[in-house]
Amino acid sequence: MPYVLGVDVGTTRTAAAICRLARVGRPEVELVGLGGPGGGVASTVRITEDGEYAVGEAGDPWLTATGFARRIGDEVPVLLGQDWVTPEDLTALLVVWVVGQVADREGEPAAHVAVTHPPEWGAHRKELFQEALRHVGLDRCSLVAEPLAAVENHFAAGGNGDVQAVFSLGSHAVSCSVVRRSLDSAPELVGTGEGHDHPAGVDFDDEVLGHVRAALGRELADLDPADPWTAQVFARLRFDGEAAKRALSGVAEVVVPVHLAEGVREVVLTRPGFEDLIRPAVELAVDTLVRTTVAHGEPDVVLLVGGSARIPLVAEVVSGALRARIAIEAAPETSVVKGAALLARRVVEGPDAEPEPRETSVLRRFDDPSLRFPVGELGLTDDEFAAPPPRPPVDITPLDLPRRSVKRVVRGLKPAGSRRSAHPADDEDGR
Repeated sequence: MPYVLGVDVGTTRTAAAICRLARVGRPEVELVGLGGPGGGVASTVRITEDGEYAVGEAGDPWLTATGFARRIGDEVPVLLGQDWVTPEDLTALLVVWVVGQVADREGEPAAHVAVTHPPEWGAHRKELFQEALRHVGLDRCSLVAEPLAAVENHFAAGGNGDVQAVFSLGSHAVSCSVVRRSLDSAPELVGTGEGHDHPAGVDFDDEVLGHVRAALGRELADLDPADPWTAQVFARLRFDGEAAKRALSGVAEVVVPVHLAEGVREVVLTRPGFEDLIRPAVELAVDTLVRTTVAHGEPDVVLLVGGSARIPLVAEVVSGALRARIAIEAAPETSVVKGAALLARRVVEGPDAEPEPRETSVLRRFDDPSLRFPVGELGLTDDEFAAPPPRPPVDITPLDLPRRSVKRVVRGLKPAGSRRSAHPADDEDGR
């Protein structure tokens, strides 16, 4: 069945979601498993010994690139092996790998692809990324700002509000945006507030690690940093600390295990203790949100997105600073990618491909259209209805560009282990 694809390339994790076309009723979005933790894949590109590229796999630091997605627009390229590669080329390689993986699963390429980008990007960064996507052969592709995607997902799930503030708290960045969107209009990005220098998810992990260090004292401080075994201890401790941070969103207390040569040490961390550690960082981020709303409009609802937004303290501080309603999904890290898939669907099927009206206490929606008004026919003619006003277009940047082979990018690199290119026609004609 034809489908569209949304791709959200984060600093540490990339996610994908699809939306089927030609379906009646509310659009359904499906998250795509890419083989990594949580269904996504690590935002990592690695060069293999055969000169191909692999995604989501750790390897030799000299042959592995990470954290490049947020560096698009930086004139300093990334050293990958013996080659200098621009951040936009690396990000495009990651996107085309995702497109190929989904095409393999679905048996056909996506009818359209929507790729998210940070809200503060200007024309220069978007043009750089567009050019990189063109070189990897993605001609049916659009760029969409992350907060616009989050708002589209909010409305598709039955949300409302003419003015939405989007507070994104991810692993490495904080962003605040104000969006105008109503049931009969497309989303419009009104303004943004940058918070890239604010502490975020990885900094919260550091706070957990600092708590463990303080609890164990010299047992950790006396470990030899030159010993490879010490590196394994801290790598496992960081993994367990991140898991403890996530668990504290649902429980009052966790135990962080520390695997030392003398045995396993257990360090207790309570939710109030963790909140005391991160509260200054959360309040700093929320201050940016408040300034953004003051400058661009008081919101009806605040959407919390990003993995770290699930921390209960975040909603508590936001609700204390703003009078707006708070909206957050069970998995806030998927809000943006699902919205990207929904916007890709609107590009293909047009602005009339809107969700059906939300259920109320008066009307109920049925799958059978003949049962939608069980009280009988309305008895009105078509002449008595006025044509609805045209809806404004979605604020996205289309890429109507000629198809190019993936082999033209980054010195002929090709994906390792890929069974199908992003566009099967490219394989057939040998380009």
